[in-house]
Amino acid sequence: MKRILMMVLRNLIFVPYGWIKLNYYAAHVDKYTEEQRYKLLKMIDRRANKGGSITIDAHGVENIPPENGFIFYPNHQGLYDVLAIIQACPVPFSVVNKKEIQDIPFLKQVFACMKAYSIDREDIRQSMEVIIKVTKEVKAGRNFLIFAEGTRSRNGNKLLDFKGGSFKAATKAKCPIVPVALIDSYKSFDTGSIKKLTVQVHFLKPIPYEEYKDMKSTEIAKEVKRRIETVIEENEKN
Repeated sequence: MKRILMMVLRNLIFVPYGWIKLNYYAAHVDKYTEEQRYKLLKMIDRRANKGGSITIDAHGVENIPPENGFIFYPNHQGLYDVLAIIQACPVPFSVVNKKEIQDIPFLKQVFACMKAYSIDREDIRQSMEVIIKVTKEVKAGRNFLIFAEGTRSRNGNKLLDFKGGSFKAATKAKCPIVPVALIDSYKSFDTGSIKKLTVQVHFLKPIPYEEYKDMKSTEIAKEVKRRIETVIEENEKN
C-alpha cells in the first residue's frame, strides 16, 4: 500500500477537501445526479493517479455502446481495477462487488456514490436478489460492472475461470456485454512498488444480445474470457 500513501502525501492540500466532499456525496446520493457523482469520482481519481504516478492508457473507448444499459465484464486483478476503469470510461457506471470489500475506507464511499451492490457469494438468495435488482436497473438504462472471475487473480495478468452465473444479469436484461481487458492493474496497490506505472484499459467490442442469446451462460463466460485473454497476450509488455 506504499503507493496509496504516496497518493495521499502528494495531495495533502487536496485530500481534506476531496475526502469531505466524497463523504458528503456518499451520504446524500439522491441529492445529485449520477453524472454529477461520477464527475466527482473522476476528479478525485485523476488527482490520486497523478499523485501515485499512474498513467491510464485507454483503448477502444469508441467501443462503449452509445446507448446506456450495458454491463462491463473486466478481468479482476485487485483493488485498483474499478478506479482504472473510472478514469478511462467517459460514461457513468455502477458496480457489483463482493461484500468483503464493501467497508474498506474510500472504496466504501466510492461504491456509495456509484449506488453499487454488494453480493454475498455464500448466500444464494441474496445473490439472486442482487441479480434481479441489477437486471431491472440495466433495463432502465443504468450501466454496471461485474467481475466474472468472482475474486481477483493472484497471478498478475493471468486470468481465473469466468463464472457463468456472473452473466445472469446480462442474459435477463438482454443487454450488450462489454468485455474489458485490464493489464498491469495489480501493480498499483497489490505490490510494494511505487515506480511510475502505466495501466492499460482495453474496451473490447460489445457482444449484443442477438449474438449470445442461444449460448449457455458457461459458454458466454468462456467466450468473454477468451477475448480478454487474446487482448492481454497481444498487448502485455514483459
